[in-house]
Amino acid sequence: MGAFLSVPLLSFILLPTMSSYATTLNILFFYMTWSTLVWSHPPLRVEILSTGAFRMFFFVLPSILFFLFDVLTPSAAVIVKAHGEAGLPGGRKRFKLRLKEFKIAGWSIFNVCLALVMQAAVEWFLTRFLRVRSAIRVSTRIPSPWTMMQDIFLGLLFREALTYLVHRYALHHPRSPLTKLHWAWYHELSLPFPLTAQYDHPLVYLVHKFLPIYLPAMFFRFHMLTYLAFIAAISVEETFSYSGYTFMPTNFFLGGIARRKEIHLLEAGEGNFGPWGILDWIWGTTIGETDIEEDVQNEIRDAQLGLRVREAMEANNRKVHVDTLRRNGTGRRR
Repeated sequence: MGAFLSVPLLSFILLPTMSSYATTLNILFFYMTWSTLVWSHPPLRVEILSTGAFRMFFFVLPSILFFLFDVLTPSAAVIVKAHGEAGLPGGRKRFKLRLKEFKIAGWSIFNVCLALVMQAAVEWFLTRFLRVRSAIRVSTRIPSPWTMMQDIFLGLLFREALTYLVHRYALHHPRSPLTKLHWAWYHELSLPFPLTAQYDHPLVYLVHKFLPIYLPAMFFRFHMLTYLAFIAAISVEETFSYSGYTFMPTNFFLGGIARRKEIHLLEAGEGNFGPWGILDWIWGTTIGETDIEEDVQNEIRDAQLGLRVREAMEANNRKVHVDTLRRNGTGRRR
């Protein structure tokens, strides 16, 4: 396990801030470490442990911290909740948490582990039983940044389509056998709170959450590093969009997703079936006050507002600097 922790995967995040010389060294160091990892461990072990580590780092740990923040300091958490006390894990009871909330957290973590088991089972079936190539490419050859971005973009589009179709026609269709399970589990929640992104009946979870992520990776046969970046992006999205907080890294990508998730629960599943809302917007199943088009406008407005604030702060700093110079100059003349 120590070999996996030594992989400098996060060095890619720091590369743009470094000089070209440091960047070259980091890329070389990363390639050598990744190659050593692939050569010294079976591909299945590399795939499952690295996927589990990314899920742990980008979803489980931050979601648990958010959950504990809501549970242990509800008086502080309620200030940053979009729906106030109703958005806390215990609802308006705040300090009176029931066993149900901790069961929800436990089932969410169980489902994350279940997805890893299913991924391992699929890879074992393909490579050991059918004797064919693995679904995810684990090789020493590192894909180019352009290839990674292209695969991730296509993967996210496929995930949007699969999630929308499954959610609308398999989980909210009166004749579907999964509808009753989905309503008995996920739709018992009043509002999303940390960790509920992975909460549902295990069978529903595999169909609704696991397959829309893993099938695009299988279809395009992602490189392992591409799949890890794909998992990281989705994990960050799920961590924030189900947190119930008012602060989001971006208003469009995460704030809009969070609002649609909340409205889906509040309106008893009448719409907002896709993660990004693209197909909801196309097929007219968007519900609530905002849709994806308004989210784009809000994002542009927020960006313009931030630019105006920075310009105003710079102008004020220049004015203060000039006034200081004038006072100092007057004092010297005296």
